[in-house]
Amino acid sequence: LNRGFTEMHCMSGHSNFVSCVCIIPPSDLYPRGLIATGGNDHNICIFTVDSTAPLYILKGHKNTVCSLSSGKFGTLLSGSWDTTAKVWLNDRCMMTLQGHTAAIWAVKILPEQGLMLTGSADKTIKLWKAGRCERTFTGHEDCVRGLAILSETEFLSCANDASVRRWHISGECLQVYYGHTNYIYSISVFPQCKDFVTTGEDRSLRIWKQGECAQTIRLPAQSVWCCCVLDNGDIVVGASDGIIRVFTESLERTASAEEIQAFENELSQASIDPKTGDLGDINADDLPGREHLKDRGTRDGQTRLIKDNGKVEAYQWSVSEGRWIKIGDVVGSAGATQQTSGKVLFEGKEYDYVFTIDVNESGPSYKLPYNITDDPWLSAYNFLQKNDLNPMFLDQVAKFIMDNTKGQTLLSSSAQFSDPFTGAGRYVPGSSSGSNTIPGADPFTGAGRYVPGSASNAGAAVGGVDPFTGMGAYQSAAAKAENIYFPKKDAVTFDQANPTQILGKLKELNGTAAEEHKLTEDDLIILEKLLSATCNTSAETPTAQQLQTLWRAVNWPEDIVFPALDILRLSVRHPTVNENFCSEKEHVQLIVLLLKFLNPKGKQANQLLALRALCNCFVSHAGEKLMMEQRDEIMTQAIETKSGNNKNIHIALATLTLNYAVCLHKVNNVEGKAQCLSAISTVMEVVQDLEAVFRLLVALGTLISDDTNAVQLAKSLGVDSQIKKYASVSEPAKVKECCRFVLNLL
Repeated sequence: LNRGFTEMHCMSGHSNFVSCVCIIPPSDLYPRGLIATGGNDHNICIFTVDSTAPLYILKGHKNTVCSLSSGKFGTLLSGSWDTTAKVWLNDRCMMTLQGHTAAIWAVKILPEQGLMLTGSADKTIKLWKAGRCERTFTGHEDCVRGLAILSETEFLSCANDASVRRWHISGECLQVYYGHTNYIYSISVFPQCKDFVTTGEDRSLRIWKQGECAQTIRLPAQSVWCCCVLDNGDIVVGASDGIIRVFTESLERTASAEEIQAFENELSQASIDPKTGDLGDINADDLPGREHLKDRGTRDGQTRLIKDNGKVEAYQWSVSEGRWIKIGDVVGSAGATQQTSGKVLFEGKEYDYVFTIDVNESGPSYKLPYNITDDPWLSAYNFLQKNDLNPMFLDQVAKFIMDNTKGQTLLSSSAQFSDPFTGAGRYVPGSSSGSNTIPGADPFTGAGRYVPGSASNAGAAVGGVDPFTGMGAYQSAAAKAENIYFPKKDAVTFDQANPTQILGKLKELNGTAAEEHKLTEDDLIILEKLLSATCNTSAETPTAQQLQTLWRAVNWPEDIVFPALDILRLSVRHPTVNENFCSEKEHVQLIVLLLKFLNPKGKQANQLLALRALCNCFVSHAGEKLMMEQRDEIMTQAIETKSGNNKNIHIALATLTLNYAVCLHKVNNVEGKAQCLSAISTVMEVVQDLEAVFRLLVALGTLISDDTNAVQLAKSLGVDSQIKKYASVSEPAKVKECCRFVLNLL
């Protein structure tokens, strides 16, 4: 009777260690689901269940990918040491979540559509909605290592501060759980309830029920990297000894008596280093003898230390069996013997270290045994001789030995299964990390530990034109005939003008301006001419002198600048002005100026006119090019104006997203579409005005027309549930009609 698991495939596709694995649920295309893996080579490999080679590889992160989570509609969320998280749809990066200042070690997609969580070595957790950071959760005192979802509104986090926290997505920390004595690496929830399990650097798996630690299972390995609860309630753990173990409550799945005995023997032979603090402070001289084990324990997982023949042994109480189970010898305390000082066996002899050395990428790896008392050069020489390797490697191997045994006393943890997080036996806070040639560098921290600020700040990579279609797909004429709303082909502008009023206000405010800002009578006449030239009341072309005067006026202080901004808004529609202000030479100044006015704390009149001016930039080629080049910056700043709850600002903001959608429909820029979808979703939440809603719906329809990727992304952001209510608006009819066309696509 085989109660265990058998290996089906060994999949390969990464050029270095794999640091995370995640299942993508079944879909029409892949009825058995997919497997995603993140690696130290900065890539994510996607496998089908039936093949050992990747189906495709996702590239884009600039450092190790150390966490993955899958969501509905084929979305995948990844976290990396490059301090960013990325949202992928099929084989494309849709958006990059930027905001953390250190590696992102944990990511989770919440069941509520469009909500995502990231946990970072910067000690914070961030909640993202439609690709924008909604809130930051602070409370952990050290790196956040794991996240687990309890419900649509609650989640758990675990961290290097040895605590677990339960949070509400509103930002409130509901509960803190203590029990572990060292870093907690992983957390997983039981199906259909709020109980959970955790594993960490204190050699233990802990099971939490009703908010209490109900059971502690010790393992014969220092670091228990990961845990996962299966659908049947069994718990799987992976540890630093390279072994996966499954624990169950079910009698029919329990291992055989021999296997259980073998596990207990392995556990009793484990050596526990007192320096880790797993067992509290130990003074060997004060410990009782074996008779101390006659008393029954008071709770499951309680530990007791005894001294027997000069050796210190650790025992743990098992409630189910009513006995003390030996969980290891304590080494390094007074009276430790040779057998308990953490030696490694190699070819029948004991060594302080057995290193694994890879001489070249493709060849076999070799074992190098080493004692602290040995000479590193001699050991390196013997190693090369024995394995018939090129003597040129002598310096390299000797240096490797010295780097990896720096400052060791006669106690060391086995580096035979080097720790996938820190390379060495384990990471000790404050101790410096060894060199980066450590055999198994840490998939979360690279070297011994992550140093905030040393990571590169990756910018968002912008995808190019779709290599298959170049643009959207062809749509039948029948569909076009009835839908008059989208996809929209031309930019929407703000043309309405009253030149007399604008000039009157400009003159009035010029009277109150400080001397250095005052315009002369001639200047005012020049601006009047510019207005008539650009509002089509005269056939003249705007002159360079007029534009210089306008530029001086738009740099007025913000309490009096608005009439000048209004002249800019109208003028920029004229090809000459557009070319001049948006051309290569001038363009940065124009954008910097307009973005300054989009500050939500500034005057609303300026916000409104700056947004309208940006919308009007789209009329000419130069302006459109500039707007697309600066899209990321402009969209990010513009969205902030949503907070003012001003109807006209909302309409201008909706128009800006619509103009971006029009441009993005022409070029298949995936990151751009994702940013625009995210903006639509974010703005849709706050607008009340139906004209603004209508323009957002047209923008949405234009963006997702002829693009199945964009449709899937819109669904995964939950846009369909956001807009449903507008399908029943009676007046104006265009809102209802347009909304129904969009919903048909979704």
